[in-house]
Amino acid sequence: MPQTVDQIYGAAAAAGARPDPLLTISEWADQYRVLSTRASAEPGPWRTDRTPYLREIMDCLSPSSQLERVVFMKGAQVGATECGNNWIGFVIHQAPGPMMAVQPTVEMAKRNSKQRIDPLIEESEVLRKLVRDPRSRDSGNTVLAKEFAGGVLVMTGANSAVGLRSMAARYLFLDEVDGYPGDVDGEGDPVNLALARTRTFARRKVFVVSTPKVTGLSRIEATFEESDQRRYWVPCPQCGEFQTLKFAQVTWPKSKPKEAVYICEHCAARIENHDKHSMLTRGEWRPSAVGDGRTAGFHLSSLYSPVGWFSWADAAKAFDQAQKNPSLLQ
Repeated sequence: MPQTVDQIYGAAAAAGARPDPLLTISEWADQYRVLSTRASAEPGPWRTDRTPYLREIMDCLSPSSQLERVVFMKGAQVGATECGNNWIGFVIHQAPGPMMAVQPTVEMAKRNSKQRIDPLIEESEVLRKLVRDPRSRDSGNTVLAKEFAGGVLVMTGANSAVGLRSMAARYLFLDEVDGYPGDVDGEGDPVNLALARTRTFARRKVFVVSTPKVTGLSRIEATFEESDQRRYWVPCPQCGEFQTLKFAQVTWPKSKPKEAVYICEHCAARIENHDKHSMLTRGEWRPSAVGDGRTAGFHLSSLYSPVGWFSWADAAKAFDQAQKNPSLLQ
């Protein structure tokens, strides 16, 4: 039997008055996220325990957190992109609203949509029900826009002023900001243009992610310095003392990077790469600054990359290969 106008209006009003869920993003990912063979080397159900350092980052993006901005200055192969994708999936399913995701260029946004966002939706039963098949007429599902009940995900590039001012957004995901142009179409800094889209939302969330480039000219570095500057401390498997991982503590015989080990700065124990799993599991984020009170900042190098991804031997090999190439060394 068709619903009356009053019934439709009542249902819409009830949905609008419903409070944000208590589920955190890491809990949502462990329950609903499935990694696709198209986008992951480890397909199957998402496990936050695989990258335990992402738990606090994701949970700072959750509605239960009072923080407004989350900054992630990171190395390669630590799972930052999937962390952002978990946030996107959570918003679609649990806390719908207008969301904008910005890549350095429009072409990169299109590629990311096809290679990561489409699999994110297709592999999750709950998300498939909320985002219609793009082959359906008037589905609202295109390469750069995914409509769902209560919201829309718009993807664009930092090189498009039109895209950056296309809509107001409660949620803003700025990915690889150090790759953004300094000025876009003569309208100014793309980060400021994107941030202006969130001003009307009292409960906005902004996620800023990037691998840093040039010190002193890095957007992510400057934004991180405004935060509480958290670093991930892990215990030595021998003495139990906590420390942050530093490349200076990685050592290897000359021309033998495969034999790289990490030297504990407290007891000088030789730590093997396979010990990293237990170290990461027992690790904890510790702030090193007061910050502005509304921004959580996270700094993580590739040395923390889980076992099976980027190893200390890989870091040593990359360093050896870069000795004769300044750009690689940078």
